[in-house]
Amino acid sequence: MMPLILTNKDKCNLSYTCIRVCPAKAIKIENDYAHIIGNRCIGCGNCVTVCAQDAIEYRNSEDQVKMLLSGNDPVVAICDPSISGEFDDILDYRNFVGMIRALGFDYVVEAAFGADLVAYKYKNLFDNFHGKYYISTKCPALVNQVENFHPDLVENLAPIVPPNVAMAKVVRKKYGKNVKVVSLSPCVASKNDVKFFNGSDGDIHAVLSFVELRKLFGEYDITENSVEFSEFDPPFARLGGLFPISHGLFQAADIDVSMLNGGIISTEGRNNFLRSINEFKTQHNLNQHLDLFYCEGCIMGPGTSVGGRKFSRRSQVIRYVRKRLKTFDEEQWQKEIDEYKNLDLNRGFKSRGQSLPIPSEEEVHEVLVEMGKEKIEDQLGCGSCGYESCREFAIAKCQGLANFEMCSSYTIKNMNSVIKELNVTNSKLSKTKTALKESERIANEERVIAQEASETVSAMLQKLPSGVVIVDENLKVIESNTSFVNLLGDEARMLSEIIPGLVDADLSKLIPFHKLFSTVILNGEDILNKDVHYGNALFNVSVFTIKKNKIVGGIIRDLYAPEVRKEEVIGRARAVIKENLQTVQQIAFLLGESASKTEKLMNSIIKSHTPGDKENS
Repeated sequence: MMPLILTNKDKCNLSYTCIRVCPAKAIKIENDYAHIIGNRCIGCGNCVTVCAQDAIEYRNSEDQVKMLLSGNDPVVAICDPSISGEFDDILDYRNFVGMIRALGFDYVVEAAFGADLVAYKYKNLFDNFHGKYYISTKCPALVNQVENFHPDLVENLAPIVPPNVAMAKVVRKKYGKNVKVVSLSPCVASKNDVKFFNGSDGDIHAVLSFVELRKLFGEYDITENSVEFSEFDPPFARLGGLFPISHGLFQAADIDVSMLNGGIISTEGRNNFLRSINEFKTQHNLNQHLDLFYCEGCIMGPGTSVGGRKFSRRSQVIRYVRKRLKTFDEEQWQKEIDEYKNLDLNRGFKSRGQSLPIPSEEEVHEVLVEMGKEKIEDQLGCGSCGYESCREFAIAKCQGLANFEMCSSYTIKNMNSVIKELNVTNSKLSKTKTALKESERIANEERVIAQEASETVSAMLQKLPSGVVIVDENLKVIESNTSFVNLLGDEARMLSEIIPGLVDADLSKLIPFHKLFSTVILNGEDILNKDVHYGNALFNVSVFTIKKNKIVGGIIRDLYAPEVRKEEVIGRARAVIKENLQTVQQIAFLLGESASKTEKLMNSIIKSHTPGDKENS
């Protein structure tokens, strides 16, 4: 089943208003939105009513009620007495009853009679309390608060069912056990509280808020002008219709609530609600029962329309009860009270222990120091975080319910620090921007120069008589000149008219000696003055590296071209002459060296045969 209270994270603007009004610390900021902690929520609905963004809502019961009304079993609507304060726009209550019947309800009864029965149970409890003081349990939010956070007070909860459950028991006895029951209520917490009675004769199948009831009227286009008068189904109430107002329930049973003689403290509203529970718990000389409403009375419950005026609604409820009393049949009422007074209106409670561990003083102090709130005078708090003081916030931080970003002074302090850092960064960025602009200017100038140089080189390339081609590692043509195209023939010239320079053409498809280019790409070693045959032509090819293993260039000359042939013959003749000259020089050297050796040998022989030399020897 869906949670009772949930948040639309897309609407949440992190105002922290909901945290400020939550009495159970059941809301924490998580993933940048207010997250409801289900097992801590008491269902008071305060967060729903204060959220200006309508980001928090309670579980809708309209579809569930429609399903009940479409079934085969009879369906009973139990109207909370505060309904007269909500629907003050309807002139006659009988029109209102007719409108409810028009939705498909078989019976429409007042929870006020259940309040009459419950009031007498309280009177009996208070008259025989034997020194044990009780807290009234007609408010489900109060029951949740005590069970969750004041387990030592569970035994002080009055063991009596709320009026709508008492009325559910009545209608089952009167109209049959198979009836389905829908409670029309201003109370959001009641949507979960009625589950406690599932399977019993007090079972309530759905709780429909007054706001949801208005929506159904609008959906089915039901107005007071479209229906006939209709009276509530019996049994009818006496003063039970006053129970949504402070002291009202006890007036129904003639319980003395005067200051001097009464033993009951009745109060309403969030702050009084919390303080009265704490004083009941700690002040042992209080010696009075507590009758509490979390809301400003049920007439201001979270299931009512926004903008309702408390005292106007209070007057409407009193006026309605006064009007009913004019035709009240007390004898018949007493018979019905006697008929149903033996119904089991008891209930039990249990501790659910949702209290969080209290952090140590050291832990709290660490948080305060980090917040910059170590001084007592700095801990009063502005309330913007949702907690009444900085100390409460620090405790919530230790308990995992709050984060530092919720503290406005902490955020402002950090923001100022960030602003300073941003100013420094902006200054650096400004200087960087200036430098980038200068670099961009220089780059643009260099680009223009490079473009001019490229255009100059391309123009020069086109003027060369030799064919020039530049290819990448995939042998795709990057650039080539007109002479290269002309060397390849007519087909290449036609293709060049479509794709100037044969750019991106596959060299392997253009020339048969493309492997020379592949070889240079792979090993990086240039191939110079390589003669290759191409058809009836003889080309002199030189392939050289431009970018190692990436880009190579080739110069191709047609050796049969007259100007090339003359140049090549002269060049090669010069090379031959130079080579022959070197050979002649080497031969001359060798001959000269040999003649010198021969001369020496002959001189030695001649000398050995000279007479003068012989005698001397």
